[in-house]
Amino acid sequence: MPADQRQPMAVQEETERYQKKLTLWDTVNIIIGIVIGVSIFKVPSLVFANAGSIEAGLAVWCLGGFLMLAGALCYAELASAMPETGGDYVFLSRTYGTGAGFLFGWAQFVAINPGNIGIMSYVFAQYAVSFLGVSDDWSVLLAASSVCILIFLNLLGLMVGKRAQNILTLAKVIGLVAIALTGFYLGIKNTTTVPSAIPGGSNSTANFGLSMVFVLYAYGGWNDAAFVAAEVKQPGKNIPKALIMGTVGIMVIYLLINCAYLWGLGYEGLLNSPAPAADLLERVWGTTGKTAISLVIMISSLGAINGLILTGSRVNVRLGMDHPLFAVLARWNYRVNAPIYSLITQGMISVSMIVLIGTKTGQHILEKPFELIQHKFINWEKYAGGFDTLIAASAPLFWIFFLMTGLSLIVLRFKLPSLERPFRVPFYPLTPILFCITSLYMLYSSLTYAGGLTALGLIPVLIGIPLYLMSRVSHNTK
Repeated sequence: MPADQRQPMAVQEETERYQKKLTLWDTVNIIIGIVIGVSIFKVPSLVFANAGSIEAGLAVWCLGGFLMLAGALCYAELASAMPETGGDYVFLSRTYGTGAGFLFGWAQFVAINPGNIGIMSYVFAQYAVSFLGVSDDWSVLLAASSVCILIFLNLLGLMVGKRAQNILTLAKVIGLVAIALTGFYLGIKNTTTVPSAIPGGSNSTANFGLSMVFVLYAYGGWNDAAFVAAEVKQPGKNIPKALIMGTVGIMVIYLLINCAYLWGLGYEGLLNSPAPAADLLERVWGTTGKTAISLVIMISSLGAINGLILTGSRVNVRLGMDHPLFAVLARWNYRVNAPIYSLITQGMISVSMIVLIGTKTGQHILEKPFELIQHKFINWEKYAGGFDTLIAASAPLFWIFFLMTGLSLIVLRFKLPSLERPFRVPFYPLTPILFCITSLYMLYSSLTYAGGLTALGLIPVLIGIPLYLMSRVSHNTK
C-alpha cells in the first residue's frame, strides 16, 4: 500500500474512540473563544502609537486579519485531509517523522498550552481582584481557581465543556457589541474630530513592524480548532468552514471595536489609554461601566481558558496514543466522552506554572538552576511578573512550530500527492509562503523580546529529546 494511503493504528483507534459531537457552530465558538481573549482590551493603544496614524493603525489590523486568514486556509487543507485528534502533532509527524510530532506534543503538554492557560488566568485574576474588591495577594489563588473550575467542568464530559464554551463565547460577543455601541454612541454625542497622525510621530517600518507583532498576538489561537478535528461532525466540510468563518468573524469584531475606540475616545484619547474599553464605558456609565468592563474581561478570559483546556487536552491524548511512555494520557472515559487523565495532568501543570511564576518563592526556584552557572537569565522586573513572563517564554516555541506546520503543507503536496484533500488552499503556493514568512518574522520578534527567557521554553523541549528516544525503545521492545 502506498505510504500516503497507510492508516496508522492511532487512526483506527480514533474511529472507535471519538464520538463526533462538535457541530460547525461549536467549532466556530471554540475559535472565537480562544482568539478573543484579552488583547483587544489592552493592545489597541500600542498598535496605533507604533503605526503612527489612524489609517496605518487600521491597516495593520486589516493586514493582520488577512495574514490570520492565510494561515487558516493552510490549516483548513491540512485538517480536512487529516481530520485526526492532535492537529499540528499529526501534520508534523506525517511530514517530518514521529520525532517532530513528539516534540510538538511534548512542548504543548509542558510549556505552550499551560503557558497560554496561565496567561489568561492571570488576566482573569487581575480583573477579579478589582471586581471583588480584594487585595492583590489573592491573584495567584484566583488564577489557579479559575483553571481548576474549568478543568472540573471538562471532566464532566465534552457536552458540558462545549456548552460552557458556547455560553462564554456568546456572553463575550454580547459584551464586545455593547462596547462597540457605547463607543459609537459617545462619538455621535461628542462629534469630535481628531488628527489622523501623531504630531512629530514616525511612520517608520520598525514601528509598523512592532505594531504588527501586537496585532498578530491578538489574532493568535485559531489553529487550536484542528486539535479536536476527530470530534467534529463532517470534518472535511466543517473544519474549513469553521476556520474561515471564525477568522473572518474575529477580524470584523476587532475592526468594529477599534473603530469604536477611535470614535468614542478620539485618536489622542486612545493613544493615552492603557485600558480603552474601561475608559470608554466609564465615560458613559461611570463606575458602573468600569465594573461592567471588568466582568466582560473576566468572561473573555474564562472563554479562552476553557477553549485551551478543551483543545489542548486532545494533543496530550494523541501523545499518549502514539508513545507508550505517556500512555496514561490517552485513557478515555467513554461514558462522559472525555480524556480524564489528560485533563487532570494538564490542570496540574498549569496550576504549577501559575504558582511558580506568580509567587516570589516560585520565581526563586526557577532562578536556582541559572544561579548554579552564575548567570542571571530572568529579569522579572522587565516582564512585569507572571503575565508578560509567560508570553515571552512560550512565544518562540509557538512560532517555531507554526513555521514548521506552514512548511508541512508544501512538503506534503510533494510527499503525499494522492492524499485526499477535501479542501485545497487557494493561490497555492503563495498562501502558505506568506504564512511561513509571517511565522518567521514573528519567531524573530519573539526571540528578540524574550532574550534569556527563551531558555525557560527551550529547556522542556530539550528534555523531550531523551524522552522521545526512551519512548521509541519502549515501543520497540513490545
